[in-house]
Amino acid sequence: MGLIGDLALLAVAFAIILAGAELFTNGIEWLGDRLGLSEGMVGSVLAAVGTAMPETMIPIIAILFVGTQAAEEVGIGAILGAPFLLSTAAMFVTGVAVLIYHRRGRRKSHLVINQVVVGRDLRFFLGMYTVAIGMGLPFFDKPVALRIAVGIALILAYVWYVRRTASDPKSESSEQLGLLHLTKWGLQPKAVALLEEHGVAAPDTRSIVIQVFISLVAIVVGAQIFVDKIQSIASTIGVAPLILSLIIAPLATELPEKFNSVIWIRQRKDTLAMGNISGAMVFQSCIPAAIGIVFTPWVLNEFALASAVIAIGAGILMQIYLRTGNVITGRELVSVGVFYFAFILWVVAFPHTAPPPLP
Repeated sequence: MGLIGDLALLAVAFAIILAGAELFTNGIEWLGDRLGLSEGMVGSVLAAVGTAMPETMIPIIAILFVGTQAAEEVGIGAILGAPFLLSTAAMFVTGVAVLIYHRRGRRKSHLVINQVVVGRDLRFFLGMYTVAIGMGLPFFDKPVALRIAVGIALILAYVWYVRRTASDPKSESSEQLGLLHLTKWGLQPKAVALLEEHGVAAPDTRSIVIQVFISLVAIVVGAQIFVDKIQSIASTIGVAPLILSLIIAPLATELPEKFNSVIWIRQRKDTLAMGNISGAMVFQSCIPAAIGIVFTPWVLNEFALASAVIAIGAGILMQIYLRTGNVITGRELVSVGVFYFAFILWVVAFPHTAPPPLP
């Protein structure tokens, strides 16, 4: 197809992901409203799990269905890569969005979040991920019974986390929701403006579910095309496989979380924006990690441990920022990105010290 064709398809994939994220955030808010859920359940559970599916399927397929040693390495890399990217690069992108929208006069330079929701997410992530990484230390034997017990414990911990989040009181009303995008289709612009001016009509449940399904399909398809074209372009221009597999591909698979959060930042729905990332961190530290612990030897090398330590350090820094109250600034979020870029510099500067890179 050539470089020009790949670039064109890359732009198309980017647009598909953006459109899917816009549909998803709008639809998932209405779904949460219809089910009477709190913003913690909407952002940290429904949105986080829904958009985490593309990257979660990578270790599941690699470990459970392929099963080779090379596939296990790919699966472990994917399990560790998601929390690493979410806790560093995703926070950085969210902080940049806050500062850009503030400069444009569309919002304040800080986020006002529900500290109960996001703080709980971070504590669960730090606790469960530390357990998972501790099991991967190469200093002791890991009998199958122990690995199964820890894997089951992580899954049960996530169930408990969902129950705790579900018990939060509902804090947002449908008055804050925009018209369901599926409802707008087929309507004249004047009719849409009239509906929005006189109050948003609640859509039927079928339309909400259809829109969420369409959005998830768009996100998955767009991400797959994006990753494929990135790989093709990197091969054409001679980018080192290490840079491709470590930086570009994981960033592409995490695009849904980033775009969802940016959209909610634009709409000044800060708890949903942060919960979408922090909730995904909790999910990735429990369910995929449990699969890796149970179905692989789960022995982490220096490279994998470094990325995990950085993710934990970034989570601790976020906790420190939140200790002062329910406000976190865009600059503080941007500062968490230092962890990501420092890791990239280490890999690029000392590639000979690193084992095979993350997928």
